Amino acid sequence: MFEKIFDCPLRIKALRDGPCGPLLERFAEELYQVGYAETTARKYIRAAEHLTYWIDGECIPVSSLTEKFLERFDSHLDQCRCPGYGHSNRLLLLIGARLFLKHLRDAGEIIAPVTEPTAQNPCLLNEFCQWMRQQRGTSDPTLNNYSPSIRDLLKYLGEDPGKFDAQSLRHFILKKSQQCGWAAAKTCTTALRMFLRILIAEGKCVTGLDEAIPVLAHWRLSSLPRYLQPEEVERIISSCDPSSPVGRRDRAILLLLARLALRAGDIVQLRLSDIDWKGAEIQVSGKGHRQARLPLTQEIGDALVVYLQDGRSPTDTDVLFIRSRAPFRAFASHCAVSVIVSQAMRRAGVTCQSRGAAHILRHSAATSMLRQGASLQDIAAILRHLSINTTQIYAKVDVTALRQIAQPWPEVQLC
Repeated sequence: MFEKIFDCPLRIKALRDGPCGPLLERFAEELYQVGYAETTARKYIRAAEHLTYWIDGECIPVSSLTEKFLERFDSHLDQCRCPGYGHSNRLLLLIGARLFLKHLRDAGEIIAPVTEPTAQNPCLLNEFCQWMRQQRGTSDPTLNNYSPSIRDLLKYLGEDPGKFDAQSLRHFILKKSQQCGWAAAKTCTTALRMFLRILIAEGKCVTGLDEAIPVLAHWRLSSLPRYLQPEEVERIISSCDPSSPVGRRDRAILLLLARLALRAGDIVQLRLSDIDWKGAEIQVSGKGHRQARLPLTQEIGDALVVYLQDGRSPTDTDVLFIRSRAPFRAFASHCAVSVIVSQAMRRAGVTCQSRGAAHILRHSAATSMLRQGASLQDIAAILRHLSINTTQIYAKVDVTALRQIAQPWPEVQLC
């Protein structure tokens, strides 16, 4: 594998003859497979070689490497006198060393844990998450949103559900709601209500205790959906550079958000097999793993073809959209999609008035469809809403239709 990264036979021989030659060669193979450029891979291998030389001098076995030893290696670089090893770019040295440490851990070469053990989740929380995954198909991001509230509740009331009572639960909700906004407080009540229902079903707490969780005051349809004007959406899409791989990828993502009203999470979960080129459809896995098939328009299809042919780096993963820099793999979370949209907005000179830049395009697509004459039922089908009531909020932005039913304001006689 060294031959694919290094040209000099003497350099390759020196690496193989070193004390950790086989480990370094496997590390080189991983760097090559995930798509690192030759220059970058050489620097990271050099950093790993420097690390192995140092631990050999310190009599530290490879199997005992931890993050603490990396801190010592960092301190060693201040006064490094290792023959043949320069450290002009200290940041690259530390990045390469950490990548090598992660590689050793993944390969099972390290026995000791890389980090100090962290506190485990309570057993009741683990059981709740397992039940939600198996019985309801709840995704990990949703469970990650629920877990902090349940963890705080168990810390506040203890881990014996038989001692839970309505007064303590209400006091906890009140205290929690004063520390966060309405949306976070609603997530907390939803999580606790579901948690208590499972405990009740298993006979671990008093029946009906879930009804003690109060409903937070919030009036439906009291706010307007945030959206952009059609010309602003077009400016955002046009801000992508079609001559660069990143621009081709970002344009395809923006079109899916703006034309099909996909969520950021939908973009992250898309696979190559989800595109039906013959049937001109795209399959989307939404909330609760609900599958839906949406039309693949000519514009979106062309953008995807351009991205797949000239913008997507070679990789083993079947994820549709991947990182633009090595390692070439899927986005870490839906937040990466929002960052892409935010950057496009800044390039286009469009101001986003609220958080969740990707969701703004979803609202804008629904608003545009409504103004072009689409019914709420049609919009609900595109947005994949289970209830038409969720879609009704967009009726408030249809000013033309509202003018037809608006009643004249009664005149008031002056005193």
